[in-house]
Amino acid sequence: MSTSAVIPNEPSGDWQLPSKGIVGMVCLIIAEAAIFIIFVVAYIFYLGKSATGPIPRDVLELPIVTTICLLSSSFTVHAAVSALRHNNRKMCSIWLAATVLLGSIFLAGTAHEWYHLIYARGLTIRTNLFGTTFYSLVGLHASHVIIGLLMLSIALWFSLRGEMGEEHSEKLEVLSLYWHFVDAVWVIVFSVVYVFGR
Repeated sequence: MSTSAVIPNEPSGDWQLPSKGIVGMVCLIIAEAAIFIIFVVAYIFYLGKSATGPIPRDVLELPIVTTICLLSSSFTVHAAVSALRHNNRKMCSIWLAATVLLGSIFLAGTAHEWYHLIYARGLTIRTNLFGTTFYSLVGLHASHVIIGLLMLSIALWFSLRGEMGEEHSEKLEVLSLYWHFVDAVWVIVFSVVYVFGR
């Protein structure tokens, strides 16, 4: 009779540490999420407390088209990562280009909105509490979009030069996590500022 005992639920394989890049990006996202929470809470707290106009319902319009573009870019960046995992460099480049294009349309839409608000509606960051919190929150998000677009453009450049292969798919996935975060934050900003805040 054997004296060795069988250990139940013993893992069959060796445990591997998670990717340093993914862990690092998750930590960054948590820190960035905390900053966005502060700005969102400030926006909500000061909503309706402006002593002078204009107020949100007077000047804000729903940015439907640009929102669709930004949210769609989450699917295209996911497709780019998936294509690179299968070593399909051409499709990776196409999907990355689509992501950069969609993100750029969103950013251009934000710039157009700000131009209209400042020059046609007279809403600046100094106008009232609404202007201060609006430009701070939406501007914080726009700055993250700019950073994401710069990184995605660099990835696209490497991809077009044929310098990005299947072995780089994890790095592109780390970048895609950042972009998904930017998109997820926009859902909150859109809801708070343009839907419930009006």
